Amino acid sequence: MYLSDGEPIWRQIAGSLEAEIDQGVYEPGDRLPTEADLSRRFAVNRHTVRRAMSYLQEIGKVRIEQGRGTFVQSDLIEYPIGERTRFTQNITSGNRMPSKTLLRTEQVRADAVIARNLDLRKGAPVVLLEAVSEVDGRPISVATHYFPAKRFAGMIAAFRDTLSITAALDACGVHDYKRFSTRITATMPTRQLAIHLQQPPTRPVLQTESINVDLDGRAIEYGLSYYASDRTQLIVESEPLREHSAIKKPS
Repeated sequence: MYLSDGEPIWRQIAGSLEAEIDQGVYEPGDRLPTEADLSRRFAVNRHTVRRAMSYLQEIGKVRIEQGRGTFVQSDLIEYPIGERTRFTQNITSGNRMPSKTLLRTEQVRADAVIARNLDLRKGAPVVLLEAVSEVDGRPISVATHYFPAKRFAGMIAAFRDTLSITAALDACGVHDYKRFSTRITATMPTRQLAIHLQQPPTRPVLQTESINVDLDGRAIEYGLSYYASDRTQLIVESEPLREHSAIKKPS
């Protein structure tokens, strides 16, 4: 490729690669050549290539995954959040393949936040489930779910068997449930979270803090989910709002 003198070299390289992406030379999800390969192609040093790739990431053309390479950005995954928010249903409705990777399951004691959101006393036993949710083999979120252990003693075994919150709840006697509330914020990931999401630790994630209730209004789940912000678009579906006090206290 001929590089002119009228524009910074890194910008010319970025423009060339951007054009190739737009023309379909590289498809969404494709891995681009390595820095070394691009350095040889354009006869420049790696620092110049790195600056070009950083620019392409800034404008949303590529994503840089530490230890894996640079990939053409795929379309954003639309993830509806409404009265009945179900991971598998959300993903399969978009003709994509959902999957999960289990990180940990254990029984812990509820801290003040967990206890308040599940209407339990502080220190009460709760079931903790943590997993990475994937779409077409790529991680889009890491979620930690908490359930009252007294009511859901079989939750860990059921989730290990199914890797589905809905199926595990059904096995424990809750055949339907609703989303009571969802809080959405942007935050910076921990190093471990960035590794699970296969993203740079400098890129923000979308955090959701949610409460699910059974059809009698009892709190059954408190969850914290972290979504890769460059791959996920959260869509909040309009519904009537209710006060947190409407959740019934456990008997």
